[in-house]
Amino acid sequence: MTTAADPAAPPPGLGRRFAAFLYEGVLLFGVVFFAGLLYSILTRQQHALQGRTGMGVVIFLVVGLYFVGFWTRTGQTLAMKTWHLRVVDSRGRPLGLVRGVMRYLLSWLWFLPALLSARLLGLHSGGAIVGCLIAGVLAYLLVARLHPQRQFLHDAICGSRVITQLPQPS
Repeated sequence: MTTAADPAAPPPGLGRRFAAFLYEGVLLFGVVFFAGLLYSILTRQQHALQGRTGMGVVIFLVVGLYFVGFWTRTGQTLAMKTWHLRVVDSRGRPLGLVRGVMRYLLSWLWFLPALLSARLLGLHSGGAIVGCLIAGVLAYLLVARLHPQRQFLHDAICGSRVITQLPQPS
């Protein structure tokens, strides 16, 4: 049984949350790889450009199921568990399904402004797009530094927050 967390507890440091973010990317590589492989097999995809939109939608949904599933069940993805982080609502309770889906959709704010900027600037090389993404992620981290409770924009909008969740002694 999950108890409510202290809503007044200070948030974990941005460095630890960013480390969990990077580790999450490593774990998601495997999730995305197998989702893409399964999609390619089931649709008999013969060429990488064939079915790109469908694969993008499937991967978006699979990644959403991964995050929302973990956030609504335990409040922790595998990376968050490793870094002793947990996501809760503003009252310190586990996220409900609607708030979990909203948090997932809003978490794309990490990337969408940077990708939109790259497109509007007409940048097409991989290096330029990666540079925009890195600048966008760093700007998103900076915005969290400006928030009074050091929360990310998507958490502030949807009423969730990341807290420290130390392992329970056995």
